[in-house]
Amino acid sequence: MLIIFFRTILLYALIIFSIRIMGKRQLGDLQPSELAITILISNIATMSIDEPDISLLFSAVPILTLVGFELILSKLSLRYKPFRSFISGSPVVIIKDGRIIQKRMKDLRLSIDDLMEALRGNSIFDIQEVDYAIVETNGKISVFQDIKKQPVNPNQLKLDIKKEYIPKIIISDGILLEKALKTYKISKNLILKKLKSKNLNIKDIFIMTITEDNKYFIVPKDNKKR
Repeated sequence: MLIIFFRTILLYALIIFSIRIMGKRQLGDLQPSELAITILISNIATMSIDEPDISLLFSAVPILTLVGFELILSKLSLRYKPFRSFISGSPVVIIKDGRIIQKRMKDLRLSIDDLMEALRGNSIFDIQEVDYAIVETNGKISVFQDIKKQPVNPNQLKLDIKKEYIPKIIISDGILLEKALKTYKISKNLILKKLKSKNLNIKDIFIMTITEDNKYFIVPKDNKKR
């Protein structure tokens, strides 16, 4: 039993390592070749766990071989567009100038329900609002809304809007993120001084963020008050 436990941990670490090498993607963003290799890797790992008599090398070697093969395919895909189209396919336009191209939907075996679900995922509930819709190589549908139906933005209203800065987390669940302070060049003394002015300590903070223009946001833990 103990052997199976350690074999499982080692295979888990190997699979995590392999996925990290292949790059960061969500499951729904995988290209066909990446999805195929992910499935093969999981099946190979399962066989080795189910059969303790099989050497770990019989799983490790095929997994690393598949990962190496995927890296080669990725390099070739980046370099040669025809090869990339052959492996991953090409985007397909299914709505053009507001007109649904039904033949292409049938070729892709895409139902009206699938299309409407994708539109709702893009915050569009009326198909008449769609100008263009494209099925990407990973199966997701990208939508361009009719310009007349798009929300008005500050640029169209000619408003002078100040730049917004992305908040950076510097305290997470009572722990000061020293690495974040160094990355964003923030003084620890400045943080302590800010907390002291509110009668708080680092361990009292659930989350604290700061922006480049020194705007703070502090959420104390539930048993503390700001």
